[in-house]
Amino acid sequence: MIIGSREFKNHTYVMGILNVTPDSFSDGGKYNSIDSALKHTEKMIKDGADIIDVGGESTRPDYVQISSSEEIDRVIPVIERIKANFDIPVSIDTYKSDVAMAAVNAGADLVNDIWGLKYDNKMADVISKTEVSCCIMHNRNNTDYKDFINDVKNDLMESINIAKRAGISDNKIMIDPGVGFAKSYEQNLIITNKLECLTTLGYPVLLGTSRKSMIGLTLDLPKDERLEGTLVTTVLAVMKNCLFVRVHDVLENKRAITMTEAIMQSN
Repeated sequence: MIIGSREFKNHTYVMGILNVTPDSFSDGGKYNSIDSALKHTEKMIKDGADIIDVGGESTRPDYVQISSSEEIDRVIPVIERIKANFDIPVSIDTYKSDVAMAAVNAGADLVNDIWGLKYDNKMADVISKTEVSCCIMHNRNNTDYKDFINDVKNDLMESINIAKRAGISDNKIMIDPGVGFAKSYEQNLIITNKLECLTTLGYPVLLGTSRKSMIGLTLDLPKDERLEGTLVTTVLAVMKNCLFVRVHDVLENKRAITMTEAIMQSN
């Protein structure tokens, strides 16, 4: 997987979450000034983040969509300052092509699309023409599954085909099972348990479960007490050869990855 000028392979890397929003489900309002966003970015890099994922619109359950111009106003100054101050790839978490284009022009190296290129029919062309990378997440407008795992794979293949038709290179595509999106609690557990089924599609996998409701429901814990549950999913991601985990708590997840890989690589 190529992101920016870097190659990512044969290891599980950490994507650190930077929500520059007032209303994200876990950390809304904490980093929506440039100074606080930069300080948090610096901490995540120190803690071992391999890429920073910048989001300007909350996608928590029942979120309220904002305009592209408002989203651009939130993310562009932050992306510009991160790229000016730190040597790290940056991802833009958006499903809108005009936001993606503005972010890439500001220095973003990857587009992380929660609608798998299906919301905005210009998104795939923006990614292709700018030659950045993309993360294609599984999502849909309904939960009418007939064969859950195969339906998820087929939905992802539709998104991959959109990318391929637009001319996006294979080495610039990764996929995300979309834990917490268009899935029941039980289905979120199933897809996390069956991550290896997605690797048969031939693309690296990113797992994003950090502090999500699947963990809260299992452990009956509020969003600020879900670290241990998140760490378990990170260990699973390593064991199932995921390329990335997308997390809020970089240091702890990095340590969990290092420990798991050490055990798995021992003779």
